[in-house]
Amino acid sequence: MTVNRRARPFVAAMVLFAVGIGAAMAESAPSDAILGTWATSDGNLVIRVYDAGDTYAARFVYGALVVEADGRTLKTDEKNPDPSLRSRSLADVDFVSELTFDAGDQSWEDGVLYQASTGATASARVTMDGEALNLRAYRGTPLLGRTIVFQRQAD
Repeated sequence: MTVNRRARPFVAAMVLFAVGIGAAMAESAPSDAILGTWATSDGNLVIRVYDAGDTYAARFVYGALVVEADGRTLKTDEKNPDPSLRSRSLADVDFVSELTFDAGDQSWEDGVLYQASTGATASARVTMDGEALNLRAYRGTPLLGRTIVFQRQAD
């Protein structure tokens, strides 16, 4: 196929545009980028994020506030508002659930965070910054929330 001399700059511009779009898409986070094991910088909280079907969820692996005195056994869910669940191990609890990937914002939205220390829930949102996972918990508006930063760990 030959291209008219006057059309060459247009074709070249279209090729560069397509390459640019492809590069931008390659840099975007895939929806499963949050999967894996994550720890806070001080190591006091370790979580495992997993695919829960149409959503993503996380469970405790380790946490200074959620383990017994032996340093290994996770505590029971003693603060749960449902008395029938208070004897279950926190190892069996999704402390973050219902996260859905928003490709436009490159974030995981509409999650629920369960605070085992109080038995209360809050909204949750996750963003990625390089190899850092930022978990924002809030009630009402994200502006009034708190962010916990995790670093990826080897599985």
